[in-house]
Amino acid sequence: MKIGFDAKRLFRNFTGLGNYSRTLLRHLAEFYPENEYHLFTPALSDHAEVLPFLENERYKVHRPAGGNGAYWRSFGVKKDLKKSGIELFHGLSHELPFGIQKTGIRTVVTIHDLIFKTNPEFFPWVDRQLYDLKFAYACRKADAVIAISESTKRDIVRFYKIPEKKIEGIYQTCHERFYEKTDEATRRAILKENDIPSEFLLYVGAVNERKNLLRLVQAIELLPKNLQLPLIVVGNGGAYKKKVEQYIAEKKLGHLVRFFPKMNFAHLPAIYQSAQMLVYPSFYEGFGIPIIEALYSSIPVITSPFSSLPEAGGPGALYIDPTEPADLADGIRQLLEDSALRQDLITKGGTFVQKFGKAEVTGAVMNLYKKVLENGKF
Repeated sequence: MKIGFDAKRLFRNFTGLGNYSRTLLRHLAEFYPENEYHLFTPALSDHAEVLPFLENERYKVHRPAGGNGAYWRSFGVKKDLKKSGIELFHGLSHELPFGIQKTGIRTVVTIHDLIFKTNPEFFPWVDRQLYDLKFAYACRKADAVIAISESTKRDIVRFYKIPEKKIEGIYQTCHERFYEKTDEATRRAILKENDIPSEFLLYVGAVNERKNLLRLVQAIELLPKNLQLPLIVVGNGGAYKKKVEQYIAEKKLGHLVRFFPKMNFAHLPAIYQSAQMLVYPSFYEGFGIPIIEALYSSIPVITSPFSSLPEAGGPGALYIDPTEPADLADGIRQLLEDSALRQDLITKGGTFVQKFGKAEVTGAVMNLYKKVLENGKF
Protein backbone atom coordinates (compact mmCIF):
# COMPACT_ATOMS: atom_id res chain seq x y z
CA MET A 1 0.00 0.00 0.00
CA LYS A 2 1.32 3.46 -0.92
CA ILE A 3 0.13 5.93 1.69
CA GLY A 4 0.73 9.68 1.52
CA PHE A 5 0.67 12.04 4.48
CA ASP A 6 0.42 15.78 4.94
CA ALA A 7 3.68 16.03 6.89
CA LYS A 8 3.99 19.77 7.40
CA ARG A 9 3.33 19.51 11.14
CA LEU A 10 5.55 16.43 11.43
CA PHE A 11 8.56 18.49 10.30
CA ARG A 12 7.67 21.92 11.64
CA ASN A 13 5.58 21.53 14.80
CA PHE A 14 6.98 20.27 18.10
CA THR A 15 3.86 20.26 20.26
CA GLY A 16 0.56 18.37 19.94
CA LEU A 17 -0.03 18.16 16.18
CA GLY A 18 3.59 17.42 15.39
CA ASN A 19 3.85 14.83 18.14
CA TYR A 20 0.72 13.07 16.85
CA SER A 21 2.14 12.94 13.32
CA ARG A 22 5.58 11.67 14.32
CA THR A 23 4.25 9.08 16.76
CA LEU A 24 1.76 7.65 14.26
CA LEU A 25 4.30 7.46 11.43
CA ARG A 26 6.89 5.76 13.64
CA HIS A 27 4.40 3.14 14.73
CA LEU A 28 2.98 2.54 11.26
CA ALA A 29 6.46 1.79 9.95
CA GLU A 30 7.18 -0.41 12.97
CA PHE A 31 4.05 -2.54 12.77
CA TYR A 32 3.39 -2.42 9.02
CA PRO A 33 6.80 -2.22 7.29
CA GLU A 34 5.40 -3.72 4.08
CA ASN A 35 3.78 -0.39 3.13
CA GLU A 36 5.34 2.71 1.56
CA TYR A 37 5.07 5.88 3.63
CA HIS A 38 5.34 9.11 1.60
CA LEU A 39 5.69 12.38 3.53
CA PHE A 40 4.65 15.54 1.69
CA THR A 41 5.88 18.75 3.28
CA PRO A 42 6.49 22.31 2.08
CA ALA A 43 9.52 22.67 4.39
CA LEU A 44 11.94 20.63 6.47
CA SER A 45 13.66 21.08 9.83
CA ASP A 46 16.93 19.92 11.37
CA HIS A 47 15.28 19.31 14.76
CA ALA A 48 16.46 16.08 16.40
CA GLU A 49 12.90 14.74 16.53
CA VAL A 50 12.54 14.71 12.74
CA LEU A 51 15.93 13.26 11.80
CA PRO A 52 14.67 9.64 11.85
CA PHE A 53 12.18 10.51 9.11
CA LEU A 54 14.94 11.98 6.95
CA GLU A 55 17.44 9.19 7.55
CA ASN A 56 15.20 6.09 7.53
CA GLU A 57 14.63 4.58 4.08
CA ARG A 58 11.13 3.51 5.12
CA TYR A 59 10.02 7.11 4.61
CA LYS A 60 10.03 8.91 1.28
CA VAL A 61 10.02 12.69 1.71
CA HIS A 62 8.52 14.94 -0.99
CA ARG A 63 8.88 18.73 -1.26
CA PRO A 64 7.67 21.22 -3.86
CA ALA A 65 10.01 21.73 -6.79
CA GLY A 66 9.62 25.49 -6.39
CA GLY A 67 7.10 28.26 -5.89
CA ASN A 68 4.90 28.90 -2.90
CA GLY A 69 4.91 26.08 -0.36
CA ALA A 70 1.52 26.96 1.10
CA TYR A 71 -0.09 26.89 -2.37
CA TRP A 72 1.58 23.57 -3.12
CA ARG A 73 0.31 22.02 0.12
CA SER A 74 -3.30 23.07 -0.53
CA PHE A 75 -3.43 22.65 -4.33
CA GLY A 76 -0.28 21.69 -6.24
CA VAL A 77 0.56 18.61 -4.21
CA LYS A 78 -2.16 16.64 -6.04
CA LYS A 79 0.10 16.23 -9.10
CA ASP A 80 2.88 14.84 -6.92
CA LEU A 81 0.48 12.45 -5.22
CA LYS A 82 -0.61 11.07 -8.58
CA LYS A 83 2.97 10.89 -9.87
CA SER A 84 4.01 8.89 -6.79
CA GLY A 85 1.14 6.44 -7.19
CA ILE A 86 -0.40 7.27 -3.81
CA GLU A 87 -3.45 5.11 -3.10
CA LEU A 88 -4.56 6.78 0.12
CA PHE A 89 -3.77 10.21 1.53
CA HIS A 90 -4.03 11.04 5.24
CA GLY A 91 -4.39 14.66 6.31
CA LEU A 92 -2.86 14.40 9.76
CA SER A 93 -3.94 17.81 11.01
CA HIS A 94 -7.42 18.91 9.96
CA GLU A 95 -6.75 19.56 6.26
CA LEU A 96 -6.89 17.98 2.80
CA PRO A 97 -5.72 19.44 -0.51
CA PHE A 98 -8.57 21.19 -2.30
CA GLY A 99 -9.95 19.07 -5.13
CA ILE A 100 -8.21 15.87 -4.06
CA GLN A 101 -11.47 13.93 -4.44
CA LYS A 102 -11.18 14.39 -8.21
CA THR A 103 -7.87 12.48 -8.33
CA GLY A 104 -9.38 9.14 -7.36
CA ILE A 105 -7.06 8.93 -4.34
CA ARG A 106 -8.86 7.78 -1.20
CA THR A 107 -8.64 10.14 1.77
CA VAL A 108 -8.66 10.16 5.57
CA VAL A 109 -8.41 13.27 7.73
CA THR A 110 -7.70 13.52 11.45
CA ILE A 111 -9.64 16.18 13.35
CA HIS A 112 -8.01 16.90 16.69
CA ASP A 113 -10.48 19.44 18.00
CA LEU A 114 -12.95 22.16 17.03
CA ILE A 115 -12.02 24.48 19.88
CA PHE A 116 -12.27 27.50 17.60
CA LYS A 117 -15.99 26.62 17.34
CA THR A 118 -16.66 25.63 20.96
CA ASN A 119 -14.57 28.46 22.45
CA PRO A 120 -14.27 31.17 19.81
CA GLU A 121 -13.12 33.70 22.40
CA PHE A 122 -9.66 32.12 22.32
CA PHE A 123 -9.11 32.77 18.59
CA PRO A 124 -8.88 35.86 16.36
CA TRP A 125 -11.78 36.29 13.91
CA VAL A 126 -9.60 35.80 10.82
CA ASP A 127 -8.18 32.52 12.15
CA ARG A 128 -11.66 31.21 12.91
CA GLN A 129 -12.82 31.86 9.34
CA LEU A 130 -9.79 30.13 7.83
CA TYR A 131 -10.02 27.12 10.14
CA ASP A 132 -13.74 26.78 9.50
CA LEU A 133 -13.20 26.76 5.73
CA LYS A 134 -10.43 24.16 5.82
CA PHE A 135 -11.84 21.89 8.53
CA ALA A 136 -15.35 21.81 7.10
CA TYR A 137 -14.05 21.06 3.60
CA ALA A 138 -11.85 18.22 4.86
CA CYS A 139 -14.64 16.63 6.90
CA ARG A 140 -17.10 16.76 4.00
CA LYS A 141 -14.75 15.57 1.27
CA ALA A 142 -12.78 12.89 3.14
CA ASP A 143 -13.76 9.27 2.70
CA ALA A 144 -13.38 8.86 6.47
CA VAL A 145 -12.70 11.15 9.42
CA ILE A 146 -10.62 10.21 12.46
CA ALA A 147 -11.70 11.98 15.65
CA ILE A 148 -9.10 11.66 18.40
CA SER A 149 -11.76 11.51 21.11
CA GLU A 150 -15.48 10.95 21.51
CA SER A 151 -15.73 14.60 22.55
CA THR A 152 -14.24 15.71 19.24
CA LYS A 153 -16.50 13.28 17.38
CA ARG A 154 -19.57 14.86 18.98
CA ASP A 155 -18.33 18.30 17.98
CA ILE A 156 -17.83 17.23 14.34
CA VAL A 157 -21.39 15.93 14.18
CA ARG A 158 -22.73 19.01 15.97
CA PHE A 159 -21.01 21.70 13.92
CA TYR A 160 -20.57 20.09 10.50
CA LYS A 161 -23.48 17.61 10.40
CA ILE A 162 -21.16 14.79 9.32
CA PRO A 163 -22.81 11.35 9.58
CA GLU A 164 -21.54 9.43 12.59
CA LYS A 165 -20.83 6.35 10.47
CA LYS A 166 -18.20 8.36 8.57
CA ILE A 167 -16.30 9.27 11.76
CA GLU A 168 -14.00 6.79 13.46
CA GLY A 169 -13.02 7.59 17.04
CA ILE A 170 -9.35 6.59 17.40
CA TYR A 171 -7.41 7.79 20.40
CA GLN A 172 -3.80 8.93 20.40
CA THR A 173 -0.89 7.32 22.12
CA CYS A 174 2.30 9.00 23.28
CA HIS A 175 5.96 8.57 22.42
CA GLU A 176 7.22 5.14 23.45
CA ARG A 177 9.92 6.79 25.57
CA PHE A 178 7.21 7.24 28.22
CA TYR A 179 6.52 3.49 28.39
CA GLU A 180 9.83 2.74 30.11
CA LYS A 181 10.84 3.61 33.65
CA THR A 182 13.97 5.73 34.02
CA ASP A 183 16.41 4.55 36.69
CA GLU A 184 16.84 6.71 39.76
CA ALA A 185 20.41 7.76 38.98
CA THR A 186 19.38 9.03 35.54
CA ARG A 187 16.41 10.90 37.00
CA ARG A 188 18.64 12.62 39.56
CA ALA A 189 21.16 13.56 36.89
CA ILE A 190 18.49 15.05 34.60
CA LEU A 191 16.94 17.04 37.45
CA LYS A 192 20.38 18.36 38.38
CA GLU A 193 21.19 19.27 34.76
CA ASN A 194 17.96 21.27 34.51
CA ASP A 195 18.26 22.73 38.03
CA ILE A 196 14.93 21.18 39.09
CA PRO A 197 14.39 20.30 42.78
CA SER A 198 13.55 16.79 43.92
CA GLU A 199 9.91 17.66 44.69
CA PHE A 200 7.80 19.73 42.30
CA LEU A 201 4.50 20.08 40.48
CA LEU A 202 4.48 19.69 36.70
CA TYR A 203 2.60 21.51 33.93
CA VAL A 204 3.20 20.49 30.30
CA GLY A 205 1.64 22.30 27.35
CA ALA A 206 1.37 25.59 25.54
CA VAL A 207 1.01 28.60 27.79
CA ASN A 208 -2.26 30.09 26.57
CA GLU A 209 -5.51 31.24 28.10
CA ARG A 210 -7.38 28.02 27.34
CA LYS A 211 -4.87 25.92 29.27
CA ASN A 212 -5.34 28.12 32.32
CA LEU A 213 -1.87 28.41 33.84
CA LEU A 214 -2.64 31.66 35.66
CA ARG A 215 -5.27 30.02 37.87
CA LEU A 216 -2.79 27.25 38.66
CA VAL A 217 -0.29 29.85 39.84
CA GLN A 218 -3.04 31.45 41.93
CA ALA A 219 -3.90 28.05 43.39
CA ILE A 220 -0.29 27.49 44.50
CA GLU A 221 -0.36 30.95 46.09
CA LEU A 222 -3.34 29.80 48.20
CA LEU A 223 -1.59 26.72 49.56
CA PRO A 224 0.05 26.65 53.00
CA LYS A 225 3.74 27.49 52.79
CA ASN A 226 4.78 23.90 53.52
CA LEU A 227 2.81 22.68 50.49
CA GLN A 228 3.96 25.36 48.03
CA LEU A 229 6.10 23.14 45.84
CA PRO A 230 7.80 24.72 42.83
CA LEU A 231 5.86 24.51 39.58
CA ILE A 232 7.83 23.38 36.53
CA VAL A 233 6.23 24.71 33.33
CA VAL A 234 7.29 22.86 30.18
CA GLY A 235 5.93 24.92 27.29
CA ASN A 236 5.96 28.34 25.74
CA GLY A 237 3.50 31.08 24.89
CA GLY A 238 2.99 34.67 23.81
CA ALA A 239 0.81 37.41 25.25
CA TYR A 240 -0.86 35.16 27.82
CA LYS A 241 2.50 33.92 29.08
CA LYS A 242 3.55 37.56 29.62
CA LYS A 243 0.35 38.07 31.60
CA VAL A 244 1.23 35.10 33.83
CA GLU A 245 4.80 36.31 34.24
CA GLN A 246 3.56 39.77 35.21
CA TYR A 247 1.33 38.26 37.91
CA ILE A 248 4.23 36.17 39.21
CA ALA A 249 6.43 39.27 39.40
CA GLU A 250 3.75 41.38 41.13
CA LYS A 251 3.07 38.68 43.73
CA LYS A 252 6.78 37.88 44.19
CA LEU A 253 6.24 34.21 43.29
CA GLY A 254 9.28 33.85 41.07
CA HIS A 255 10.81 31.26 43.39
CA LEU A 256 7.78 29.02 42.86
CA VAL A 257 7.49 28.97 39.05
CA ARG A 258 10.13 27.91 36.52
CA PHE A 259 9.55 28.11 32.75
CA PHE A 260 11.19 25.67 30.34
CA PRO A 261 10.11 26.79 26.85
CA LYS A 262 12.59 24.47 25.09
CA MET A 263 12.95 21.38 27.22
CA ASN A 264 15.02 18.52 25.80
CA PHE A 265 12.41 15.92 24.72
CA ALA A 266 14.69 13.10 25.84
CA HIS A 267 14.58 14.47 29.40
CA LEU A 268 10.79 14.56 29.66
CA PRO A 269 10.14 10.98 30.87
CA ALA A 270 12.54 11.42 33.78
CA ILE A 271 10.95 14.76 34.67
CA TYR A 272 7.43 13.32 34.55
CA GLN A 273 8.47 10.35 36.69
CA SER A 274 10.09 12.65 39.26
CA ALA A 275 7.07 14.98 39.62
CA GLN A 276 4.60 14.78 42.49
CA MET A 277 1.79 15.14 39.98
CA LEU A 278 0.79 16.62 36.63
CA VAL A 279 -1.58 19.58 36.96
CA TYR A 280 -3.47 20.19 33.72
CA PRO A 281 -6.40 22.57 34.42
CA SER A 282 -7.35 23.18 30.78
CA PHE A 283 -10.83 24.37 29.87
CA TYR A 284 -10.99 22.35 26.67
CA GLU A 285 -8.84 19.79 24.82
CA GLY A 286 -9.25 17.64 21.77
CA PHE A 287 -7.58 14.89 23.80
CA GLY A 288 -4.83 15.91 26.25
CA ILE A 289 -1.71 13.88 25.52
CA PRO A 290 0.24 15.11 28.63
CA ILE A 291 -2.32 13.21 30.71
CA ILE A 292 -1.43 9.96 28.94
CA GLU A 293 2.27 10.71 29.39
CA ALA A 294 1.67 11.23 33.11
CA LEU A 295 -0.30 8.01 33.55
CA TYR A 296 2.44 6.02 31.81
CA SER A 297 4.88 7.76 34.15
CA SER A 298 2.99 6.51 37.24
CA ILE A 299 2.12 9.91 38.65
CA PRO A 300 -1.37 11.18 39.51
CA VAL A 301 -3.12 13.86 37.46
CA ILE A 302 -5.28 16.84 38.34
CA THR A 303 -7.40 18.06 35.44
CA SER A 304 -10.80 19.37 34.38
CA PRO A 305 -14.04 17.43 33.89
CA PHE A 306 -14.62 19.11 30.53
CA SER A 307 -14.44 17.99 26.88
CA SER A 308 -12.20 14.96 26.29
CA LEU A 309 -10.17 15.24 29.49
CA PRO A 310 -12.09 12.52 31.41
CA GLU A 311 -11.57 10.23 28.40
CA ALA A 312 -7.81 10.68 28.71
CA GLY A 313 -7.57 10.62 32.51
CA GLY A 314 -10.19 8.02 33.39
CA PRO A 315 -9.89 6.87 37.01
CA GLY A 316 -6.25 8.03 37.18
CA ALA A 317 -7.14 11.69 37.59
CA LEU A 318 -8.65 13.99 40.20
CA TYR A 319 -11.16 16.34 38.56
CA ILE A 320 -11.52 19.93 39.74
CA ASP A 321 -13.32 23.11 38.71
CA PRO A 322 -10.69 24.95 36.63
CA THR A 323 -12.44 28.30 37.13
CA GLU A 324 -11.79 28.20 40.89
CA PRO A 325 -8.19 28.51 42.15
CA ALA A 326 -9.38 27.42 45.59
CA ASP A 327 -10.76 24.15 44.19
CA LEU A 328 -7.52 23.57 42.31
CA ALA A 329 -5.50 24.30 45.45
CA ASP A 330 -7.61 21.82 47.40
CA GLY A 331 -6.93 19.13 44.80
CA ILE A 332 -3.18 19.70 45.03
CA ARG A 333 -3.37 19.61 48.83
CA GLN A 334 -5.27 16.32 48.77
CA LEU A 335 -2.70 14.60 46.59
CA LEU A 336 0.20 15.90 48.66
CA GLU A 337 -1.31 14.91 52.01
CA ASP A 338 -3.35 11.78 51.24
CA SER A 339 -0.91 9.04 50.22
CA ALA A 340 -3.72 6.46 49.92
CA LEU A 341 -5.61 8.61 47.41
CA ARG A 342 -2.41 9.28 45.52
CA GLN A 343 -1.55 5.59 45.24
CA ASP A 344 -5.12 4.70 44.27
CA LEU A 345 -5.00 7.13 41.33
CA ILE A 346 -1.58 5.84 40.24
CA THR A 347 -2.74 2.22 40.32
CA LYS A 348 -6.00 2.84 38.49
CA GLY A 349 -4.33 5.16 35.99
CA GLY A 350 -1.64 2.58 35.21
CA THR A 351 -4.29 0.03 34.29
CA PHE A 352 -6.49 2.47 32.39
CA VAL A 353 -3.71 3.90 30.19
CA GLN A 354 -3.02 0.52 28.59
CA LYS A 355 -6.00 1.13 26.27
CA PHE A 356 -3.87 3.80 24.57
CA GLY A 357 -1.02 1.41 23.72
CA LYS A 358 0.76 1.87 20.41
CA ALA A 359 -0.28 -1.51 18.97
CA GLU A 360 -3.96 -0.85 19.66
CA VAL A 361 -3.97 2.70 18.29
CA THR A 362 -1.87 1.95 15.22
CA GLY A 363 -3.88 -1.17 14.42
CA ALA A 364 -7.11 0.84 14.51
CA VAL A 365 -5.69 3.38 12.05
CA MET A 366 -4.45 0.68 9.67
CA ASN A 367 -7.81 -1.11 9.80
CA LEU A 368 -9.48 2.15 8.82
CA TYR A 369 -7.09 2.60 5.88
CA LYS A 370 -7.96 -0.88 4.63
CA LYS A 371 -11.70 -0.28 4.99
CA VAL A 372 -11.47 2.97 3.06
CA LEU A 373 -9.51 1.36 0.25
CA GLU A 374 -11.87 -1.61 0.07
CA ASN A 375 -15.19 0.15 0.50
CA GLY A 376 -14.64 3.79 -0.44
CA LYS A 377 -16.85 6.31 1.30
CA PHE A 378 -18.63 5.22 4.46
